[in-house]
Amino acid sequence: MLKKILAISGKPGLYKLISYGKNTLIVESLVDGKRIPAHSRDKIISLGDISIYTTSEDNPLGEVMDTIFKEFGGKAVNTADYKTPDQLAGFFGKVLPDYDADRVYNNDIKKVISWYNVMVNAGMTEFAAQEEADEDKTDEKAEA
Repeated sequence: MLKKILAISGKPGLYKLISYGKNTLIVESLVDGKRIPAHSRDKIISLGDISIYTTSEDNPLGEVMDTIFKEFGGKAVNTADYKTPDQLAGFFGKVLPDYDADRVYNNDIKKVISWYNVMVNAGMTEFAAQEEADEDKTDEKAEA
Protein backbone atom coordinates (compact mmCIF):
# COMPACT_ATOMS: atom_id res chain seq x y z
CA MET A 1 0.00 0.00 0.00
CA LEU A 2 2.72 2.48 0.95
CA LYS A 3 4.71 1.73 -2.23
CA LYS A 4 2.24 3.86 -4.26
CA ILE A 5 2.12 6.71 -1.71
CA LEU A 6 4.72 9.35 -2.49
CA ALA A 7 6.28 12.33 -0.75
CA ILE A 8 7.51 14.99 -3.17
CA SER A 9 10.12 17.47 -2.03
CA GLY A 10 8.84 21.04 -2.20
CA LYS A 11 5.18 20.03 -2.33
CA PRO A 12 3.03 19.72 0.80
CA GLY A 13 1.14 16.55 1.68
CA LEU A 14 1.26 13.08 0.20
CA TYR A 15 0.43 11.85 -3.27
CA LYS A 16 -0.90 8.61 -4.72
CA LEU A 17 0.79 7.32 -7.87
CA ILE A 18 -1.77 7.20 -10.69
CA SER A 19 0.23 6.72 -13.89
CA TYR A 20 3.60 7.00 -15.57
CA GLY A 21 4.33 9.50 -18.31
CA LYS A 22 7.44 10.43 -20.27
CA ASN A 23 9.85 11.79 -17.64
CA THR A 24 6.90 12.40 -15.30
CA LEU A 25 4.62 10.65 -12.89
CA ILE A 26 0.95 11.52 -12.67
CA VAL A 27 0.07 11.79 -8.99
CA GLU A 28 -3.07 12.61 -7.06
CA SER A 29 -3.03 14.56 -3.81
CA LEU A 30 -4.41 12.65 -0.83
CA VAL A 31 -5.54 15.96 0.66
CA ASP A 32 -7.63 17.52 -2.12
CA GLY A 33 -7.69 14.90 -4.89
CA LYS A 34 -6.07 17.15 -7.53
CA ARG A 35 -3.90 15.42 -10.13
CA ILE A 36 -0.56 16.94 -11.03
CA PRO A 37 2.57 15.85 -12.89
CA ALA A 38 5.67 15.10 -10.83
CA HIS A 39 8.73 15.64 -12.98
CA SER A 40 11.93 13.63 -13.01
CA ARG A 41 13.81 16.60 -11.50
CA ASP A 42 11.62 16.48 -8.35
CA LYS A 43 12.90 14.51 -5.40
CA ILE A 44 10.26 11.79 -5.01
CA ILE A 45 10.29 9.03 -2.41
CA SER A 46 7.90 6.19 -1.83
CA LEU A 47 6.77 5.79 1.78
CA GLY A 48 7.27 2.04 1.34
CA ASP A 49 11.02 2.68 1.07
CA ILE A 50 11.28 4.55 4.38
CA SER A 51 12.42 2.92 7.61
CA ILE A 52 12.75 4.26 11.15
CA TYR A 53 16.04 3.82 12.99
CA THR A 54 15.92 1.60 16.10
CA THR A 55 18.60 0.35 18.44
CA SER A 56 18.51 -3.10 16.83
CA GLU A 57 17.37 -3.10 13.19
CA ASP A 58 15.38 -0.55 11.21
CA ASN A 59 11.58 -0.72 11.30
CA PRO A 60 9.61 -0.16 8.08
CA LEU A 61 7.38 2.91 8.16
CA GLY A 62 4.32 0.75 7.45
CA GLU A 63 4.76 -1.17 10.69
CA VAL A 64 5.15 2.06 12.64
CA MET A 65 1.97 3.44 11.01
CA ASP A 66 0.08 0.24 11.89
CA THR A 67 1.18 0.61 15.52
CA ILE A 68 0.01 4.24 15.60
CA PHE A 69 -3.30 3.16 14.00
CA LYS A 70 -3.85 0.53 16.72
CA GLU A 71 -2.71 2.87 19.51
CA PHE A 72 -5.16 5.61 18.50
CA GLY A 73 -8.05 3.36 17.48
CA GLY A 74 -7.87 4.33 13.81
CA LYS A 75 -8.32 8.02 14.53
CA ALA A 76 -6.08 10.91 13.57
CA VAL A 77 -3.45 12.02 16.08
CA ASN A 78 -4.11 15.42 17.67
CA THR A 79 -0.93 17.32 16.83
CA ALA A 80 -1.65 19.91 19.55
CA ASP A 81 -0.85 17.22 22.14
CA TYR A 82 2.69 16.76 20.76
CA LYS A 83 4.42 20.11 20.39
CA THR A 84 7.42 19.97 22.73
CA PRO A 85 10.44 17.72 22.20
CA ASP A 86 9.58 15.76 25.36
CA GLN A 87 6.01 15.16 24.18
CA LEU A 88 7.23 14.01 20.76
CA ALA A 89 9.78 11.67 22.35
CA GLY A 90 7.09 10.30 24.67
CA PHE A 91 4.75 9.69 21.74
CA PHE A 92 7.36 7.87 19.69
CA GLY A 93 8.61 5.97 22.74
CA LYS A 94 5.09 4.62 23.20
CA VAL A 95 4.69 3.70 19.53
CA LEU A 96 8.22 2.37 18.91
CA PRO A 97 9.92 1.79 22.28
CA ASP A 98 13.37 0.94 20.88
CA TYR A 99 13.66 3.84 18.39
CA ASP A 100 17.11 5.42 18.18
CA ALA A 101 16.64 8.84 19.80
CA ASP A 102 20.04 10.00 18.50
CA ARG A 103 19.15 9.43 14.83
CA VAL A 104 15.38 10.07 14.82
CA TYR A 105 14.88 13.82 15.08
CA ASN A 106 11.82 15.75 16.28
CA ASN A 107 11.11 16.85 12.69
CA ASP A 108 11.06 13.19 11.64
CA ILE A 109 8.49 12.39 14.34
CA LYS A 110 6.36 15.39 13.30
CA LYS A 111 6.51 14.22 9.68
CA VAL A 112 5.42 10.67 10.62
CA ILE A 113 2.47 12.09 12.59
CA SER A 114 1.55 14.40 9.70
CA TRP A 115 1.77 11.60 7.12
CA TYR A 116 -0.27 9.30 9.34
CA ASN A 117 -3.00 11.95 9.70
CA VAL A 118 -3.13 12.59 5.94
CA MET A 119 -3.48 8.88 5.20
CA VAL A 120 -6.12 8.25 7.88
CA ASN A 121 -8.12 11.28 6.70
CA ALA A 122 -7.90 9.86 3.15
CA GLY A 123 -9.50 6.62 4.39
CA MET A 124 -6.44 4.37 4.52
CA THR A 125 -6.53 1.78 7.28
CA GLU A 126 -3.83 -0.75 6.35
CA PHE A 127 -0.21 0.17 6.04
CA ALA A 128 2.14 -2.82 6.49
CA ALA A 129 -0.29 -5.76 6.36
CA GLN A 130 -1.16 -5.17 2.70
CA GLU A 131 2.50 -5.05 1.68
CA GLU A 132 3.25 -8.37 3.38
CA ALA A 133 0.25 -10.01 1.68
CA ASP A 134 1.43 -8.72 -1.71
CA GLU A 135 4.94 -10.09 -1.08
CA ASP A 136 3.50 -13.50 -0.11
CA LYS A 137 1.52 -13.65 -3.37
CA THR A 138 4.62 -12.76 -5.34
CA ASP A 139 6.61 -15.49 -3.56
CA GLU A 140 3.89 -18.08 -4.26
CA LYS A 141 3.88 -17.19 -7.98
CA ALA A 142 7.67 -17.46 -8.13
CA GLU A 143 7.60 -20.94 -6.56
CA ALA A 144 4.95 -22.27 -8.99
